[in-house]
Amino acid sequence: MYKLLLCWRYLRTRYIALASIVSVMLGVATMIVVNAVMEGFSHEMQARMHDVLSDVVVESRSLEGMCDPEWHMQKIKEAVGDDVIGMTPTAHVPAMLGFTVGDQHITKQVTIIGIDEATYSQVSSFGNYLQHPANREHVDFKLKEEGYDVVDHQAEDAEQARPRKQMEFAGWRYRRQKAAFAPKFDVRESEAKPNADPFSGAAFVENAEGEQGHTFDPATEQHTGTVMGIAIGSYRGSDGSDGFLLLPGDDIEVTYPSAGRVPKPLSAHFTVVDFYESKMNEYDASFMFVPLAKLQDLRGMIDPATGKRFANTIQLKVREGADLNTVRDKLRDAFPAQLYVVNTWRDKQGPLLAAVQMETAVLNVLLFMIVAVAGFGILAIFFMIVVEKTRDIGILKSLGASGQGIMGIFLTYGFSLGLVGAGVGAVIGLLFVEHINEIADLLAVATGQPVFDPSIYYFYKIPTIVRPFTVTWIALGAMLIAVLASVLPAIRASRLHPVQALRFE
Repeated sequence: MYKLLLCWRYLRTRYIALASIVSVMLGVATMIVVNAVMEGFSHEMQARMHDVLSDVVVESRSLEGMCDPEWHMQKIKEAVGDDVIGMTPTAHVPAMLGFTVGDQHITKQVTIIGIDEATYSQVSSFGNYLQHPANREHVDFKLKEEGYDVVDHQAEDAEQARPRKQMEFAGWRYRRQKAAFAPKFDVRESEAKPNADPFSGAAFVENAEGEQGHTFDPATEQHTGTVMGIAIGSYRGSDGSDGFLLLPGDDIEVTYPSAGRVPKPLSAHFTVVDFYESKMNEYDASFMFVPLAKLQDLRGMIDPATGKRFANTIQLKVREGADLNTVRDKLRDAFPAQLYVVNTWRDKQGPLLAAVQMETAVLNVLLFMIVAVAGFGILAIFFMIVVEKTRDIGILKSLGASGQGIMGIFLTYGFSLGLVGAGVGAVIGLLFVEHINEIADLLAVATGQPVFDPSIYYFYKIPTIVRPFTVTWIALGAMLIAVLASVLPAIRASRLHPVQALRFE
């Protein structure tokens, strides 16, 4: 009992120990906050990757693709059985996109993704990231009359959502107004001028699809629809709003390689019918989605002898609880590696996910050094206490206290410092995480600079996830450091001889 009483007395009266408690507290709180934020960012990033890539992807090594995707999907079903609950064929093709803004022609490198409207939603959350409510229910690549989101529908707080005033005019109404100010031209005129602007402002034709002599009227007709990554045709305004170079209702020209052993450049026109916004810039700035059947027709991804079509990827949705690596390994055994590549979504984004994990690990090591500094502080303070309390230690030993009892006093004292520091630090850290966005807003007002800029991170709020296991090991680690720091002073105190301790008293 005397050990606990002495520890409690030292804890209340030795204010120099407060510095060690504060060091442990700050280290624990900082580590909890950093881990919660890193876990939140990682979760959001992985969720968006997963939504695009699906669970498992079977890819053809050839850009031409695999013939008869229906046969391949049947073989996949035979290989993995009921573990697969959804499949869809897709085609990924590199391309160059061109459109005109004023007098400037803009060209961008993109990836065309041909999707099957009926089955693509079974393997991904593609629809959740579209800007028209009807397309979020079911995308049909048809331009809508109006009703596109004028604010980001993914924002939890409508007041924080960036305004998108131009989207109010998107759709057929915008297309008809634009068509009224441009002359129509005939397909034969377009063919005579291969460099003619595919979107002259109102009326144009599609070289690959237009009938001879047909006048294309954009006021009543559209080209094949495309859902474009929002970052391809948008920019950030000076007032924080989103500005658009293109709107649903505009037309673009895309140059892509044909299928076959000697690919040739082909081009076609598409009408933008919606925007895709996953908030992953890698996707939003490079992906454009079109109907798979149309892309197959345009590229010639059809076997002329059998009429069977080609696709270069098959995306799979795996039942909940199934091991993705096991499914992947079964498919790798079923398909020859020289012709096919089978990966899980984590495999495809392995380097990026590994980089995030490495960053988190390095941050934890650096932050634990703060707690280690507190441990050295405890070590120094305890040596001072041993010197200062030499007389008291001698009296205790002369009264019958054992060396282990004296050691227990200092070890318990160190544990108490660690327990108080870790406990208070955990509470402060959890409170900070809970109110981190309010704190960020206050700092932004105080400094005049945004602490968390959504234009950089693509989130309106700082994402956080608190893992109980993480909080536990941080607190236990801090207490362990405090106890270890008190070991050497405790050993020294336990070895003091009572006669020597009291000789000069």
